[in-house]
Amino acid sequence: MMNVTASINDDLPFVVAEFDTLVQGLDYAARGNTGYNFFSGRGEVAHVLSYRELRERAIVLARRLDKLGLQRGTRVAIIAETVPEFPVFFFACQYSGLIPVPLPLPIHLGSHEAYVERLRSMIARAGAEIAVGPPELMSFLTEAGGGLKMIGTPADYAALPETGGDLRPFEADEPCYIQYSSGSTSLPRGVFISQRAITSNARAIGQHGLKLRSGDRSASWLPLYHDMGLVGFCLTPMLSQVTVDYLATKSFALRPLTWLKLMSRYGGTISFSPTFGYELCVRRGLNGSAKEIDLGRWRVAGIGGDMVRADILHSFAETFGVAGFSPKAFLPSYGLAESTLAVAFAPLDTGIEIDRVDQGRYAGNGIVTPVKRGPNGSSRSARSFVSCGTALPDHAVEIRSEKNDKLPDHHVGRIVVRGPSVMDGYFDDPAATEAVKTEDGWLDTGDLGYMSGGNLIVTGRRKDLVILNGRNIWPQDVEWAVEALADVRAGDVACFSVIEGDVGEQMVVILQCRLHDPVAREQLRKQAAATVRTTCGADCRVVLVPPKTLKFTSSGKLSRSAVRQDYLTGEIADVSHSIKQVSSAVSASSQSGD
Repeated sequence: MMNVTASINDDLPFVVAEFDTLVQGLDYAARGNTGYNFFSGRGEVAHVLSYRELRERAIVLARRLDKLGLQRGTRVAIIAETVPEFPVFFFACQYSGLIPVPLPLPIHLGSHEAYVERLRSMIARAGAEIAVGPPELMSFLTEAGGGLKMIGTPADYAALPETGGDLRPFEADEPCYIQYSSGSTSLPRGVFISQRAITSNARAIGQHGLKLRSGDRSASWLPLYHDMGLVGFCLTPMLSQVTVDYLATKSFALRPLTWLKLMSRYGGTISFSPTFGYELCVRRGLNGSAKEIDLGRWRVAGIGGDMVRADILHSFAETFGVAGFSPKAFLPSYGLAESTLAVAFAPLDTGIEIDRVDQGRYAGNGIVTPVKRGPNGSSRSARSFVSCGTALPDHAVEIRSEKNDKLPDHHVGRIVVRGPSVMDGYFDDPAATEAVKTEDGWLDTGDLGYMSGGNLIVTGRRKDLVILNGRNIWPQDVEWAVEALADVRAGDVACFSVIEGDVGEQMVVILQCRLHDPVAREQLRKQAAATVRTTCGADCRVVLVPPKTLKFTSSGKLSRSAVRQDYLTGEIADVSHSIKQVSSAVSASSQSGD
């Protein structure tokens, strides 16, 4: 078995992201013996790529790319598969003065046509001139990028002549890459990230958020086309000479415990996941296999990329406490691609801090009021939120009203941020850029939240908020409550509102149904409606749909807006309607004598 890269550089001083460009960071990291390790779905070493080898291969490829005669700043589309070829290509672009544009793999993206259209839109809007992808996706990429100067596999580019090519590395005041945010759908917007933005964010993450130290080792299954995977577990570790152990996202979905086994086997100290990743491990961990895993060295178990669910984190800590996992390792955070990645971190070594508020008062006036637990450990109409901590150094977070006034603590409003990590803008889209800027130049994140004693609490996306008769309803509360029903799985529910004629605003709950008996289905519909009524005191329309109907973003988050659009256009049909149509067709066929 090949040896993986080490966790410590014996003779190289540990430097936490004190570089002005990615090239400077890689030139330094290449002097040590840390790097990237890639593992199979069963946890076997597939590829080892030290930072030294990464630099060597990236420089060779950069010279080859220079022979294509591309102008400085030309965009390069790269399908971001979790294999060594992706970082090699990404950093080759840095050495050759080209701007990499990571593109998603066909996960959660629907049909062949939908994936090709998504690629086509991203490539066109980025103005890419060349593209690279794995052999198995070449037909998709060729179909999406017809007319580009070159479309090929890594082997095709490796066949280009190397001799005579020049290096033109980016300087500190120049671009770095274009990141499509996970929410990009029919009109993808590429976040234009500069060298200044990525290095400042990596510095703040490493020095403040994670307090990286010599000997730290990270593990990740997050997709490299998503900001948390790319910045958090590719670029930031390299800029601080930290080794990363990779498991492909699809491999994690099939065998979640492989992630934890890699942490155990190689002494991982840092890893992040959306809440659903911890939930998948809890499901697998209940069979006793947790006793075979040692998670005692895991000091930072980050949560990001979606709403933080305290109940799931508590279950994870209880399940894997026998493996040495400490709940104090949990580190909630908040960020978005428009701010490179990170905006705020909770304090280290304290676990999750919960803010319990009066749900009824918020529903009426948008103000959250802290509540205490009752004698039996609970309180009626209470909603628990997890604190995401304070803003990174040199960054700032505020809560603003719709009129752009700063709101006091415990008032829910728009989350706005500023700082050196904030994007220069959406690439070649000044109108979209202006749309997310406040009058005084802050970035409007599109999220809702409130402040409490200097800490940020995120309550959800502004566009997803359900407002019925002047009452504010958090859609995730409805979804989580329905998911708790016996015949429903996590990720099976989407809640949103629509305007329907004279009725006005109507709440709709789309529920993926796996039951085949019509009577059982109708019983589930009634249970779901009753659960919603109990949860938020409102009526709703429950629509039962087949599995795999709901749409998700490239990072695995539910896209309520896309599901809502499918509902409005008729793409989503209730299973009972389908049954009635089939029954009617059979009846008509029998009567006609066919």
